[in-house]
Amino acid sequence: MPCGRQIGGVRPGCRLIFGTLYPAYYSYKAVKSKDIKEYVKWMMYWIIFALFTTAETFTDIFLCWFPFYYELKIAFVAWLLSPYTKGSSLLYRKFVHPTLSSKEKEIDDCLVQAKDRSYDALVHFGKRGLNVAATAAVMAASKGQGALSERLRSFSMQDLTTIRGDGTPAPSSPPPPGSGRASGKHGQPKMSRSASESAGSSGTA
Repeated sequence: MPCGRQIGGVRPGCRLIFGTLYPAYYSYKAVKSKDIKEYVKWMMYWIIFALFTTAETFTDIFLCWFPFYYELKIAFVAWLLSPYTKGSSLLYRKFVHPTLSSKEKEIDDCLVQAKDRSYDALVHFGKRGLNVAATAAVMAASKGQGALSERLRSFSMQDLTTIRGDGTPAPSSPPPPGSGRASGKHGQPKMSRSASESAGSSGTA
C-alpha cells in the first residue's frame, strides 16, 4: 500500500488524538492537581513519546511499505498509554533512565559545546552581515552623491542659460569687414540717380 495514501488517512488522526491530545489533557490535570505520581507518570510518557517520534521519522521512510505498519504504530502508542500495561513507565525504567544516567555527563558536555559553537557561529555570521550591510550602504551613498552632484550641475547650467536668455541681451557680433564699403558703393548710384531725377523734374517745370 502506498505511503502517501496512509499519511492522509484516518490512522494519523487516531495517533494525533490518542498519542498527543489525550496525554496532553491528562498532563494538564496532573499539573493542576499537583499530583506527583501522575506528574511523573506523564513525564515518563512524554520522554518515551519524544524518542518514538524521533525514531519514526526514519522508520516511515524505510518501513512504510511494511504490512500493517501504521496499525502497529497505533497499537504501540496504545500500549504506552494503557494503565494496565504501563508501557511508557516500563520502557523508561528499564532502558531510558539507565542509559541517560550513564551517559548524562557526556550528553551535557556535548550540549554545552554545541551551545558555544552555535553562539560563536551566530556572532561570526552577524559580524559578516553587518560588514556587508555597511559596505552596501557606503557604495549606495557614494553613487547617490555622484548622481546628486551631476543633477545639481545640470540644474545650474540650465539656470545660467535661462537667466542669460531672459535678462541680458546676447552680445551682437561685429559686422564683417567690407560690409560698409559695399553699402557705400551701392549708396552712391542711388544718390546720383535721385539727384538726376530731381534735376530733370526742375528743368521741365
